[in-house]
Amino acid sequence: MSSRLVGLVTMSALAVVLVGTGSLVAQAPARPAGGGGFRFTQPEPIDWENHDGWTSLFDGKTLANWDGPTDVWHVEDGAIVGGSTDEHPSGTTNIIYKGGEFANFRLRLEMKLEGTGANGGIQYRSRLVAPVERTLPPDASPDMKARFAKEQEIAKMRAKWNMAGYQADYDYANRYTGQLYEQSSDRGIITYRGQVVETEGNGQKKRLMGAVGNIDELKQFIHQDGWNQVEIIADGNTLTHIINGHVMSITLDTDAAKMASSGLIALEIEGGGTLKISHRNIYLKKLP
Repeated sequence: MSSRLVGLVTMSALAVVLVGTGSLVAQAPARPAGGGGFRFTQPEPIDWENHDGWTSLFDGKTLANWDGPTDVWHVEDGAIVGGSTDEHPSGTTNIIYKGGEFANFRLRLEMKLEGTGANGGIQYRSRLVAPVERTLPPDASPDMKARFAKEQEIAKMRAKWNMAGYQADYDYANRYTGQLYEQSSDRGIITYRGQVVETEGNGQKKRLMGAVGNIDELKQFIHQDGWNQVEIIADGNTLTHIINGHVMSITLDTDAAKMASSGLIALEIEGGGTLKISHRNIYLKKLP
């Protein structure tokens, strides 16, 4: 367990003790003003509009420092928008931030999904890879073969932007929103919404350490038809996803063979039907 996570656990344990002994705290003599030492004070609410110490990754007007297929991605009303229709499907593709790779950081942005088939996410500590080659079973129907051929054609068109790595998952139905998914990996879903998970060796092994909430109860804090404030904290082995001020998942990735310590940031789009995924106010703060 990382020292930073140990600190969080220790402070959480202290908070439980203090709450559980509320009567003792109430009876403790108040420290005189200006007398030094610590006092029991609550943290101030986060100011989402305060960007002191943060770096803007998007100027709100152009796709400068971003690279993605221009028939999918554009700027609209101060947001990076990806679109897809049945007539002009996006496939699974990304728009990638070209300002460098990042290791330890906090990433903030606002997201909105439109269209019941909308599925997206935020890639981080990710890398460019060739698309995985797929095959059809020999008894595939003509319809399946036609769809497969179309999907393969789109995958070849988008190969330049194909990625593997951590993804803060997001979908319109909010079945997966908030979880940690690893794109183009045999690990797949690593941490479901509501879970605290530690990975171990061999690529597949993981353990449930605890919970940050119920998967269905956390869903109520996600705005299906509006903007959502998303924050990703990548600090050493610890990966935290927060949406609208609620922790959705925490992952302690200690699988030495699979864990990524740094990489690229990108925005993903996929899904069927007519859909649109918008991203705005994208800021990053590096951590030590």
